[in-house]
Amino acid sequence: MTASGIISALIIGLIIGALGRLVVPGRQNIPIWLTMLIGVGAALLGTVIARAAGVADTAGLDWTEILLQVVLAAVGVALVAGVAGRRGVSRY
Repeated sequence: MTASGIISALIIGLIIGALGRLVVPGRQNIPIWLTMLIGVGAALLGTVIARAAGVADTAGLDWTEILLQVVLAAVGVALVAGVAGRRGVSRY
């Protein structure tokens, strides 16, 4: 993977994290940097799963891969927000 590929993966991960946070209902009491980190992880994991399933190499946008990444980010945000809410972790 080239440097530009890594940078684009990080940017896409940040967007995926934001979309995942928007999908989860209610207020999430986690910092934005943690949401971004979850988004990057979800983007990477979603790409791995999409390639394993054979849906990552399509003409145009890979809507299935993007949807999978957003769902993974939403699940990650919901899990982390649930754990942080029970522990009483502050936003900062």
